[in-house]
Amino acid sequence: MARINSPLKPFEADAFHNGKFIKVTDADVKGKWSVFFFYPADFTFVCPTELEDLAENYAAFQKLGVEIYSVSTDKHFTHKAWHDTSPAISKIKYVMIGDPTGHLARNFDVLIEEAGLAERGTFLIDPEGKIQYIEITAGGVGRSASELLGKIEAAQYVASHPGEVCPAKWKEGDKTLTPSLDLVGKI
Repeated sequence: MARINSPLKPFEADAFHNGKFIKVTDADVKGKWSVFFFYPADFTFVCPTELEDLAENYAAFQKLGVEIYSVSTDKHFTHKAWHDTSPAISKIKYVMIGDPTGHLARNFDVLIEEAGLAERGTFLIDPEGKIQYIEITAGGVGRSASELLGKIEAAQYVASHPGEVCPAKWKEGDKTLTPSLDLVGKI
C-alpha cells in the first residue's frame, strides 16, 4: 500500500505530452517534485473538470518546480484523441500517462481491479522519490488545484526547514510552529 515516505516504485509507461508520444519512467521523476494525479477515465464527466483545473493552474505548479503527471488506465492514444477533441483537455501542457495494464495504478494502490479503472488519487512525490502527500476521493468528488498547490507549498516549506511544521490553513509567509516541550498545551 502506498504510504507517506514510501518510495516511488519502478515503472515505465507511454504518455502523451505536447503533441508527442513519449516514455516516462521512475528515473524521470526523481530529482524534482512531482504530482501523480490518477483519475478513472478519459471522455467522462468529473475528470475533465479536474484536469482542466490543473491545466489552468499549471504555471503555478511549474513556478514551484512541480511536474504534473495525470494517469488513467486509458492508452496514450486515447489521451491524444481526447486532447484533440475536448476544449477543456486541449489546455493541458503536462504529461498524460497511459496505464492500460494498471501497473502504475497498482504501484500506488488505486486500481479498482473489477472495473479496470483508477480511483481519484493524488500523490505528491519529493525529489528523493518519496510520497509526501496522499489524497483519495470518491468517484463523484472532484479535486481542486488551488488546494493541492497549498499542500505542495507546505510540504516544500517543511522539507527545506527541518524542525518546523505548518499549522492548519497555513499559507506562504504565515507563521510556522517549532514543536518542543515548551509548546505542549499552549496552542
